[in-house]
Amino acid sequence: MDKLTAMQVFSCVAEQGNYAAAAHQFNISRTMVGKHINQLEGYLGVKLINRTTRQQALSESGQLYYQECKTILAAITAAENTLQSMTGTISGSIKINAPVSFGNTLLAPIVNRFLLAYPLADVDLRLDNNLVDPMLDSVDIVVRIGELGDSALIGRHIMDYHMQFCASPQYLAQNPEIISNADLSDHHCLGFSYSSNGSLSVAHQQVFGKRQYRLSSNSGVVLTQAAIDGLGVVLQPSIVVKEAIDTGLLVNIASLTPPESMPIHLLYKDKNLPLKTRTLIDFIVAELT
Repeated sequence: MDKLTAMQVFSCVAEQGNYAAAAHQFNISRTMVGKHINQLEGYLGVKLINRTTRQQALSESGQLYYQECKTILAAITAAENTLQSMTGTISGSIKINAPVSFGNTLLAPIVNRFLLAYPLADVDLRLDNNLVDPMLDSVDIVVRIGELGDSALIGRHIMDYHMQFCASPQYLAQNPEIISNADLSDHHCLGFSYSSNGSLSVAHQQVFGKRQYRLSSNSGVVLTQAAIDGLGVVLQPSIVVKEAIDTGLLVNIASLTPPESMPIHLLYKDKNLPLKTRTLIDFIVAELT
Protein backbone atom coordinates (compact mmCIF):
# COMPACT_ATOMS: atom_id res chain seq x y z
CA MET A 1 0.00 0.00 0.00
CA ASP A 2 1.21 3.49 -0.87
CA LYS A 3 0.30 4.94 2.52
CA LEU A 4 0.99 8.57 1.58
CA THR A 5 -1.23 8.44 -1.50
CA ALA A 6 -3.93 6.65 0.48
CA MET A 7 -3.80 9.39 3.13
CA GLN A 8 -4.07 12.08 0.44
CA VAL A 9 -7.04 10.35 -1.19
CA PHE A 10 -8.74 9.82 2.17
CA SER A 11 -8.21 13.49 3.10
CA CYS A 12 -9.75 14.58 -0.19
CA VAL A 13 -12.82 12.38 0.40
CA ALA A 14 -13.10 13.80 3.93
CA GLU A 15 -13.00 17.38 2.59
CA GLN A 16 -15.23 16.89 -0.44
CA GLY A 17 -17.70 14.43 1.06
CA ASN A 18 -17.72 12.00 -1.88
CA TYR A 19 -15.57 9.63 -3.89
CA ALA A 20 -16.25 11.34 -7.23
CA ALA A 21 -14.35 14.52 -6.30
CA ALA A 22 -11.33 12.51 -5.17
CA ALA A 23 -11.44 10.42 -8.34
CA HIS A 24 -11.47 13.61 -10.42
CA GLN A 25 -8.68 15.24 -8.44
CA PHE A 26 -6.31 12.26 -8.56
CA ASN A 27 -7.38 11.14 -12.05
CA ILE A 28 -8.33 7.67 -10.85
CA SER A 29 -11.57 5.68 -10.82
CA ARG A 30 -14.06 5.71 -7.95
CA THR A 31 -13.22 2.03 -7.49
CA MET A 32 -9.57 2.94 -6.93
CA VAL A 33 -10.60 5.62 -4.43
CA GLY A 34 -12.54 2.96 -2.54
CA LYS A 35 -9.53 0.64 -2.70
CA HIS A 36 -7.31 3.26 -1.06
CA ILE A 37 -9.88 3.79 1.71
CA ASN A 38 -10.32 0.04 2.24
CA GLN A 39 -6.56 -0.46 2.48
CA LEU A 40 -6.27 2.26 5.10
CA GLU A 41 -9.15 0.83 7.11
CA GLY A 42 -7.62 -2.65 6.93
CA TYR A 43 -4.22 -1.37 7.99
CA LEU A 44 -5.63 0.71 10.88
CA GLY A 45 -8.27 -1.81 11.91
CA VAL A 46 -11.01 0.83 12.18
CA LYS A 47 -13.87 2.14 10.08
CA LEU A 48 -12.93 5.56 8.70
CA ILE A 49 -15.99 6.28 6.54
CA ASN A 50 -19.60 5.27 7.00
CA ARG A 51 -20.97 4.62 3.52
CA THR A 52 -24.51 4.64 2.20
CA THR A 53 -25.72 4.42 -1.39
CA ARG A 54 -25.88 8.21 -1.61
CA GLN A 55 -23.17 9.68 0.62
CA GLN A 56 -20.08 9.08 2.69
CA ALA A 57 -19.59 10.48 6.19
CA LEU A 58 -16.57 10.25 8.48
CA SER A 59 -16.82 7.99 11.49
CA GLU A 60 -15.55 9.24 14.83
CA SER A 61 -12.26 7.45 14.15
CA GLY A 62 -12.23 8.90 10.65
CA GLN A 63 -12.58 12.44 11.97
CA LEU A 64 -9.62 11.95 14.32
CA TYR A 65 -7.51 10.34 11.60
CA TYR A 66 -8.37 13.10 9.12
CA GLN A 67 -7.04 15.76 11.51
CA GLU A 68 -3.80 13.82 11.90
CA CYS A 69 -3.54 13.35 8.14
CA LYS A 70 -3.91 17.09 7.62
CA THR A 71 -1.09 17.75 10.06
CA ILE A 72 1.19 15.14 8.48
CA LEU A 73 0.52 16.22 4.88
CA ALA A 74 1.03 19.88 5.79
CA ALA A 75 4.34 18.99 7.46
CA ILE A 76 5.50 17.12 4.35
CA THR A 77 4.59 20.09 2.16
CA ALA A 78 6.39 22.49 4.51
CA ALA A 79 9.51 20.31 4.47
CA GLU A 80 9.48 20.22 0.66
CA ASN A 81 9.02 23.99 0.51
CA THR A 82 11.93 24.57 2.89
CA LEU A 83 14.28 22.40 0.86
CA GLN A 84 13.23 24.01 -2.41
CA SER A 85 13.75 27.47 -0.96
CA MET A 86 17.20 26.49 0.31
CA THR A 87 18.32 25.03 -3.00
CA GLY A 88 16.36 27.35 -5.27
CA THR A 89 15.05 24.29 -7.10
CA ILE A 90 11.61 24.59 -8.69
CA SER A 91 10.07 21.13 -8.67
CA GLY A 92 6.82 19.37 -7.91
CA SER A 93 3.24 19.61 -9.13
CA ILE A 94 1.15 22.80 -9.29
CA LYS A 95 -2.62 22.69 -9.86
CA ILE A 96 -4.35 25.54 -11.69
CA ASN A 97 -8.03 26.05 -12.47
CA ALA A 98 -9.02 28.56 -15.16
CA PRO A 99 -11.98 29.43 -17.41
CA VAL A 100 -11.94 27.53 -20.69
CA SER A 101 -11.48 30.34 -23.21
CA PHE A 102 -8.85 32.18 -21.16
CA GLY A 103 -7.04 28.93 -20.44
CA ASN A 104 -6.96 27.76 -24.05
CA THR A 105 -6.04 31.11 -25.56
CA LEU A 106 -3.63 32.75 -23.12
CA LEU A 107 -2.77 30.56 -20.16
CA ALA A 108 -1.85 27.29 -21.86
CA PRO A 109 1.02 28.78 -23.94
CA ILE A 110 2.37 30.52 -20.81
CA VAL A 111 2.26 27.24 -18.86
CA ASN A 112 4.14 25.53 -21.69
CA ARG A 113 6.90 28.16 -21.56
CA PHE A 114 7.06 27.79 -17.77
CA LEU A 115 7.52 24.03 -18.07
CA LEU A 116 10.32 24.53 -20.60
CA ALA A 117 12.02 26.97 -18.22
CA TYR A 118 11.61 24.70 -15.18
CA PRO A 119 12.01 21.06 -16.29
CA LEU A 120 11.50 19.61 -12.79
CA ALA A 121 8.06 21.24 -12.37
CA ASP A 122 4.72 19.72 -13.35
CA VAL A 123 1.45 21.59 -13.94
CA ASP A 124 -2.07 20.18 -13.74
CA LEU A 125 -4.11 22.72 -15.75
CA ARG A 126 -7.87 22.22 -15.36
CA LEU A 127 -10.10 24.31 -17.64
CA ASP A 128 -13.59 24.70 -16.23
CA ASN A 129 -16.17 27.49 -16.31
CA ASN A 130 -17.54 26.54 -12.89
CA LEU A 131 -16.56 28.75 -9.94
CA VAL A 132 -14.06 26.62 -8.04
CA ASP A 133 -13.42 27.41 -4.37
CA PRO A 134 -9.70 26.94 -3.61
CA MET A 135 -10.53 26.69 0.11
CA LEU A 136 -12.49 23.50 -0.56
CA ASP A 137 -10.88 22.11 -3.70
CA SER A 138 -7.28 20.95 -3.77
CA VAL A 139 -6.01 23.54 -6.22
CA ASP A 140 -3.06 25.91 -5.87
CA ILE A 141 -4.10 28.75 -8.19
CA VAL A 142 -7.49 29.79 -9.53
CA VAL A 143 -8.03 32.26 -12.37
CA ARG A 144 -11.17 34.30 -11.69
CA ILE A 145 -12.81 36.78 -14.05
CA GLY A 146 -14.94 39.53 -12.50
CA GLU A 147 -15.03 41.60 -9.35
CA LEU A 148 -13.97 39.75 -6.22
CA GLY A 149 -16.33 39.48 -3.27
CA ASP A 150 -15.34 39.22 0.36
CA SER A 151 -13.11 36.20 0.74
CA ALA A 152 -10.20 34.82 2.70
CA LEU A 153 -8.45 34.26 -0.62
CA ILE A 154 -5.60 36.43 -1.83
CA GLY A 155 -6.04 37.97 -5.28
CA ARG A 156 -3.42 39.27 -7.70
CA HIS A 157 -4.65 41.29 -10.67
CA ILE A 158 -3.09 40.21 -13.97
CA MET A 159 -5.14 41.92 -16.71
CA ASP A 160 -8.58 43.11 -17.72
CA TYR A 161 -11.11 41.07 -19.67
CA HIS A 162 -12.50 42.94 -22.69
CA MET A 163 -15.36 41.65 -24.83
CA GLN A 164 -16.39 42.48 -28.39
CA PHE A 165 -19.46 42.06 -30.59
CA CYS A 166 -18.52 40.46 -33.89
CA ALA A 167 -20.07 39.00 -37.01
CA SER A 168 -18.81 37.89 -40.39
CA PRO A 169 -18.69 40.40 -43.27
CA GLN A 170 -21.17 38.22 -45.17
CA TYR A 171 -23.68 38.20 -42.30
CA LEU A 172 -23.49 41.97 -41.88
CA ALA A 173 -23.95 42.53 -45.63
CA GLN A 174 -27.02 40.31 -45.82
CA ASN A 175 -28.87 41.52 -42.71
CA PRO A 176 -30.31 44.84 -41.40
CA GLU A 177 -27.85 47.46 -40.25
CA ILE A 178 -26.90 47.34 -36.59
CA ILE A 179 -26.96 50.83 -35.08
CA SER A 180 -27.40 50.08 -31.35
CA ASN A 181 -27.83 47.21 -28.91
CA ALA A 182 -31.59 47.45 -29.35
CA ASP A 183 -31.18 46.22 -32.93
CA LEU A 184 -29.98 42.83 -31.68
CA SER A 185 -33.61 41.78 -31.36
CA ASP A 186 -33.76 41.70 -35.18
CA HIS A 187 -30.68 39.50 -35.54
CA HIS A 188 -29.55 35.95 -35.00
CA CYS A 189 -27.37 35.83 -31.89
CA LEU A 190 -24.96 33.18 -30.66
CA GLY A 191 -25.07 32.71 -26.89
CA PHE A 192 -22.56 31.45 -24.39
CA SER A 193 -23.85 28.82 -21.95
CA TYR A 194 -22.48 29.71 -18.54
CA SER A 195 -22.48 27.01 -15.90
CA SER A 196 -22.86 29.45 -12.99
CA ASN A 197 -24.31 32.86 -12.26
CA GLY A 198 -20.95 34.63 -12.12
CA SER A 199 -19.92 38.04 -13.44
CA LEU A 200 -19.67 36.88 -17.05
CA SER A 201 -23.10 35.25 -16.97
CA VAL A 202 -24.71 38.39 -15.54
CA ALA A 203 -22.99 40.62 -18.12
CA HIS A 204 -24.10 38.35 -20.97
CA GLN A 205 -27.74 38.36 -19.82
CA GLN A 206 -27.74 42.14 -19.39
CA VAL A 207 -26.70 42.57 -23.02
CA PHE A 208 -28.78 39.87 -24.71
CA GLY A 209 -31.60 39.45 -22.21
CA LYS A 210 -33.59 36.23 -22.16
CA ARG A 211 -33.92 35.04 -25.72
CA GLN A 212 -33.65 32.01 -27.96
CA TYR A 213 -30.18 31.75 -29.47
CA ARG A 214 -29.54 30.37 -32.93
CA LEU A 215 -26.69 28.48 -31.33
CA SER A 216 -25.54 28.29 -27.73
CA SER A 217 -22.39 26.63 -26.43
CA ASN A 218 -20.00 26.73 -23.49
CA SER A 219 -17.08 26.98 -25.91
CA GLY A 220 -15.92 30.35 -27.19
CA VAL A 221 -14.06 28.56 -30.00
CA VAL A 222 -17.29 26.94 -31.19
CA LEU A 223 -19.20 30.22 -31.12
CA THR A 224 -16.42 32.13 -32.86
CA GLN A 225 -16.34 29.60 -35.68
CA ALA A 226 -20.13 29.80 -35.97
CA ALA A 227 -19.87 33.57 -36.34
CA ILE A 228 -17.16 33.14 -38.99
CA ASP A 229 -19.52 30.78 -40.82
CA GLY A 230 -22.15 33.53 -40.91
CA LEU A 231 -24.62 32.19 -38.34
CA GLY A 232 -25.03 35.45 -36.41
CA VAL A 233 -23.69 37.98 -33.93
CA VAL A 234 -21.38 36.78 -31.17
CA LEU A 235 -20.11 38.41 -27.98
CA GLN A 236 -16.71 37.01 -27.09
CA PRO A 237 -13.50 38.03 -25.30
CA SER A 238 -11.11 40.10 -27.42
CA ILE A 239 -8.40 37.49 -26.84
CA VAL A 240 -10.58 34.87 -28.54
CA VAL A 241 -11.70 36.85 -31.61
CA LYS A 242 -8.57 38.95 -32.20
CA GLU A 243 -7.05 36.69 -34.84
CA ALA A 244 -10.32 36.36 -36.75
CA ILE A 245 -10.74 40.15 -36.76
CA ASP A 246 -7.13 40.74 -37.81
CA THR A 247 -7.53 38.36 -40.76
CA GLY A 248 -10.90 39.78 -41.82
CA LEU A 249 -12.94 36.69 -41.00
CA LEU A 250 -14.90 38.69 -38.42
CA VAL A 251 -15.77 42.36 -38.09
CA ASN A 252 -15.90 44.19 -34.76
CA ILE A 253 -19.34 45.82 -34.58
CA ALA A 254 -18.27 49.18 -33.17
CA SER A 255 -21.85 50.50 -32.97
CA LEU A 256 -22.68 47.97 -30.23
CA THR A 257 -21.75 48.60 -26.62
CA PRO A 258 -20.17 45.55 -24.95
CA PRO A 259 -20.23 44.96 -21.18
CA GLU A 260 -17.68 46.87 -19.15
CA SER A 261 -14.30 45.20 -18.95
CA MET A 262 -13.76 43.00 -15.91
CA PRO A 263 -10.59 42.32 -13.93
CA ILE A 264 -8.85 38.97 -14.03
CA HIS A 265 -7.16 37.79 -10.84
CA LEU A 266 -5.01 34.90 -9.77
CA LEU A 267 -6.42 33.61 -6.49
CA TYR A 268 -4.58 31.54 -3.90
CA LYS A 269 -5.04 30.61 -0.25
CA ASP A 270 -1.98 31.80 1.60
CA LYS A 271 0.74 34.46 1.40
CA ASN A 272 3.31 31.86 2.43
CA LEU A 273 3.31 30.10 -0.93
CA PRO A 274 5.58 27.21 -1.89
CA LEU A 275 8.45 28.37 -4.06
CA LYS A 276 7.11 26.45 -7.08
CA THR A 277 3.67 28.14 -6.82
CA ARG A 278 5.09 31.61 -6.21
CA THR A 279 7.43 31.19 -9.18
CA LEU A 280 4.59 30.19 -11.51
CA ILE A 281 2.45 33.12 -10.36
CA ASP A 282 5.32 35.55 -10.96
CA PHE A 283 5.92 33.94 -14.35
CA ILE A 284 2.26 34.38 -15.41
CA VAL A 285 2.19 37.99 -14.17
CA ALA A 286 5.40 38.82 -16.04
CA GLU A 287 3.98 37.34 -19.25
CA LEU A 288 0.69 39.24 -19.07
CA THR A 289 1.73 42.64 -17.68
